[in-house]
Amino acid sequence: MKKIVIATKNKGKIREMKDAFADLPVELLSLADLGKDFPDAIEDGDTFEANSMKKACHYQKLTGLACLADDSGLEVEALNGAPGVYSARFSGDNATDESNNAKLQAELKKLGVTSSKADYQCALTMVDVDGCTLQTQGFCLGEIRTTAKGDNGFGYDPYFYLGEKSMAELTLAEKGAISHRGEALRTMAVLLKEYLK
Repeated sequence: MKKIVIATKNKGKIREMKDAFADLPVELLSLADLGKDFPDAIEDGDTFEANSMKKACHYQKLTGLACLADDSGLEVEALNGAPGVYSARFSGDNATDESNNAKLQAELKKLGVTSSKADYQCALTMVDVDGCTLQTQGFCLGEIRTTAKGDNGFGYDPYFYLGEKSMAELTLAEKGAISHRGEALRTMAVLLKEYLK
């Protein structure tokens, strides 16, 4: 069975990826499963695709196994696309979900807006040991608001709305059906199935 390392330390992303590939003949391992403390990849690309490629290649070299990496984030229209590729570290190098959301709210407040069109974007890259590369993308259009709702999800989910529900009010299955990562994962599952034949 093909072993693929999920190149992230984010437990929410690991759960979503394992769920998406449950029917494929692959054994998905997290970085923690390998029992080593790997150095983080340097994400200095200016697109989500570039950063997911950097992460996949970085961990593929370190682990000697096929690696699957994603780079995803939030783009807010009122903020000219920010935080974009800086979504995870919007509030600085030691950013947390709380500090990132606080900065997002502060930026919207400066503009005097309580909501803005926004999208989540995900780029997913799988790099195999022979250098073979598969890449997919996913998008989820919605709205950022200044009111948080829901306890599910992570990141900006409590402030990202699809109609009257925030992303953090959805179940894992509901989120997977409409989210940016869900779309990228479904496309990747199709490519992987073909690749593994």
